[in-house]
Amino acid sequence: MENKRTQTILHKPAWLKIKVPSGKQYLTVRKIVEQHKLHTICTSGHCPNMHECWGRGTATLMILGDICTRSCGFCNVKTGRPFPADWQEPARVAESVRLLKLKHVVLTSVDRDDLDDGGAEIWALTVKEIKKVNPNTTIETLIPDFDGREELIRAVVDAGPEVVSHNLETVRRITPWARSRAKYITSLKALEIIAASKAVSKSGIMVGLGETPEEVFETMDDLRSVGVEVMTIGQYLQPTKKHLPVVEYVTPEQFEVYRKAGLEKGFRFVESSPLVRSSYHAERHVTK
Repeated sequence: MENKRTQTILHKPAWLKIKVPSGKQYLTVRKIVEQHKLHTICTSGHCPNMHECWGRGTATLMILGDICTRSCGFCNVKTGRPFPADWQEPARVAESVRLLKLKHVVLTSVDRDDLDDGGAEIWALTVKEIKKVNPNTTIETLIPDFDGREELIRAVVDAGPEVVSHNLETVRRITPWARSRAKYITSLKALEIIAASKAVSKSGIMVGLGETPEEVFETMDDLRSVGVEVMTIGQYLQPTKKHLPVVEYVTPEQFEVYRKAGLEKGFRFVESSPLVRSSYHAERHVTK
């Protein structure tokens, strides 16, 4: 198997420059996140859009701790043995959503393969608690694959989030060496279960890991074949030297080719540009 880690490190092009986080609203969000001991993928994942999202009073909240049981080659979230599940977390998250005055919130989590249910019960409780405290807030859940176990996926879906997302992350060929434990076919199975529900179904991939345009188009076809409605495509950015290197910086023009192709294939929304991440402009994707 080809080892992509040995390839030459590329320099970032001009279109990937980002702003330094600042502003009153950004500081307000950061204060609430810190006071309520919340974890966010914005910080754990070094999201390039944090200045924009936090600046307009939104954040992607990460539940079930900040230590993942998997170790994917692209991800900067800590890996290891997680702490026990915190059953007070759902109420704390719901209250934080109220304080942040969010009209739409995105929830994600680390993988919790150490738990019998993968954390599905806390996932469901968190969605329900947010709905109870914030009845006018819409919710997107960006969930793990739960090893493709239908009853666990349905536990989250049945809690009532408007959008349920699970990321393929990359194309079929690259999945075995980019993702830890996760399987391409398992992710498609999870997405098929989601797509059969009342929720809007959504998935995303990164490009720049060595995939070809033809493989991206094939991935689009795979997602559409199981009913996925919304797709995000963004540039992979290497978090540290220990992670998989960037093989290619995909041009904005190619991202536009992907966006148009996705819409032609039947996706309702395709967010495709270098700095797009799975929760970027998530509030746009709520309508079924």
